Amino acid sequence: MMTPFSTLRSMIFVALFFCFTLPVFGDEGMWLFDVPPVKQVKEKYGFELTPEWLQHVQQSSIRFARRGSASFVSSQGLIMTNHHVGARNLHELSTAENNLLENGFYAKTLDNELPCQGLEILVPVSSEDVTEKVNAAVTPEMSAEEAQKVRNAAIATLEKETSDKTKLRCDVTTLYQGGAYKLYCYRIYNDIRLVWAPEQSIAAFGGDPDNYEYPRYCVDCSLFRAYENGKPAKIEHFLKWSTEGVKDGELVFVSGFPGKTERSYTREHLEFQRDIYFPWRLQKLFRREVVYSAFGNRSLENQRRIADDLEGVQNYRKRAIGQLQGLQTPSLWKNLPQTTSAKDSPEEKIFNACRIARNELYLAYDFFELGEGFNSQTFKIARMLVRLAYESEKPNSERLKEYRDGNLESLKQTLFADTPIYEDVEILKLTDSLTLLRNLSADKWEQWATILDQDLSPKEYAAELILHSKVRDVAERKRIAEGGIKAVKYSSDPMIQLALRLEPATKKYRENYENEVEAPITAAYAELAKQRFEKLGTSVYPDATFTLRLSYGAVKGYKEDDGTDAAPTTTIAGMFDRAEKQKFKEPFDPPKSWKDGKTKLNLNTAFNLVTTNDIIGGNSGSPLINTKGEVVGLVFDGNIYSLSNNFVYTETQSRCVSVHADVIVESLRKIYGADRIADELGK
Repeated sequence: MMTPFSTLRSMIFVALFFCFTLPVFGDEGMWLFDVPPVKQVKEKYGFELTPEWLQHVQQSSIRFARRGSASFVSSQGLIMTNHHVGARNLHELSTAENNLLENGFYAKTLDNELPCQGLEILVPVSSEDVTEKVNAAVTPEMSAEEAQKVRNAAIATLEKETSDKTKLRCDVTTLYQGGAYKLYCYRIYNDIRLVWAPEQSIAAFGGDPDNYEYPRYCVDCSLFRAYENGKPAKIEHFLKWSTEGVKDGELVFVSGFPGKTERSYTREHLEFQRDIYFPWRLQKLFRREVVYSAFGNRSLENQRRIADDLEGVQNYRKRAIGQLQGLQTPSLWKNLPQTTSAKDSPEEKIFNACRIARNELYLAYDFFELGEGFNSQTFKIARMLVRLAYESEKPNSERLKEYRDGNLESLKQTLFADTPIYEDVEILKLTDSLTLLRNLSADKWEQWATILDQDLSPKEYAAELILHSKVRDVAERKRIAEGGIKAVKYSSDPMIQLALRLEPATKKYRENYENEVEAPITAAYAELAKQRFEKLGTSVYPDATFTLRLSYGAVKGYKEDDGTDAAPTTTIAGMFDRAEKQKFKEPFDPPKSWKDGKTKLNLNTAFNLVTTNDIIGGNSGSPLINTKGEVVGLVFDGNIYSLSNNFVYTETQSRCVSVHADVIVESLRKIYGADRIADELGK
């Protein structure tokens, strides 16, 4: 199969981007709501984006934890997102007797809606350009490290002052790779309850084989509800529901939180991604997929316990392969400009920073600061308790970002959530990551082993740590947190003690990485962004940063590489036909409810659809809406050609894949008997 970089136009795009004469191809762009693509949409589709339309859509949009996107779809706090975005909550609410991922769930009354521990959603309220305030105390003679410290202090102050004033969650986000800073304020809801979710076998019909492929037949949808003071939240801005469907060629929009794109990266930075980041990430993912699959195959209960982790690993693995294949396409590099040899140029600074990262600093940062060498929820909790104790003693502006006042409420919500953590799964995951750590070169292992237990095998050490740790008990977590530094320092918990021993080395790796890699890169991209602004201003969109963006596009099929036409929509009949051709073998076996209810269904009902909207990971759960601001679909995936959207977008074959609004209503009414919810949609 040809890679998504097969067209000349995508090659030209990258080259022109780095030359700062960026055009926008087709329906490309993940646009800021306060700098929307009004001109582009008007010229191509004849539709005018008004301030009122934009404000309504913005405040109907939701960031669903740190997992994806969502939207309000009723005045009573009803939330729509993907089944796979909410899968962690389904997993946590399941028991050995009732696996909600396998069986699905429907709350027949409000009283039956299930509270989701530790889940919070963020609704964007406002944004403000604070670039001048962030850079106010930065002087030309400062080093990149010094300048970054000054910016971080200014950011911490801005976040706290605005949060205290507005009583909202306020975060400063870096845009244009350091060229601009935006202060985003969010309203938080942390009483979220599960309302409805279909069975996994129809939510992810086709499983891993069909992932990132098309045609698709997935009801990848789940519904939650936001509560306030024990009652459904009263929501002013929510999306209406389309009853007219959507036509081929029709203009549609996606409002969501795309995670991260790298379209403004220099040659040097992309080389680091190609040679270090993606190969290393794939090595970990391949290991975990094998380990998790073997564990799940031992019993149905094992399969239930590991299902969420395994699905996540398989999804990330397939996506990372596509991204790496894109970076390994020779024509990409032929069209990129050569590195300038000018001393102290932005490109040279990025080159030097990436060279430092290559010199094992990234590996150490990944193992220790990002916790990849100690992959377990138990370790994450222990580290959080250690850092909470020590960071709370510092002035707000000097703390690690995640422990600043503005983030503490959310952090504690996560820390004290009473969700199931299985010892056997924890031992499995920790054993695998410790084994990977132990497999490093002898000299590197000897350097790191001094803070680990060298007398035990990875499996023995993992079992020792997990079985004797008490931090999985919420009451114990609260006791330690309330006791502060003293409780942490004198704790006999082996995982707490490990986190304490690791902290000096971990802090050193984080500090070195931030000062020697991130700070110089931020400063260099800020220089490049300044050059770009002088030519283009804000007429171009910034890279995605998991902040709210708007993309526009049209319902449109495409041609596969073999010349086959991919139709813009699929139907329920097509799903049953695909299942029959695969002899109803997993993952092509729809649930019993669908097979039994087939005669009730309108088989011509639209199932999934493709559009030219520019999306990336993080957009999962975004509403697909028409010009009236009505829901016509629910974004859940991209096709195989969209996997390179991290680096480049091309309208030729790249497609956003969504659940059609019609199949959601059809299944709610005729399969699940959920008329009370179907009646509520959009009202």
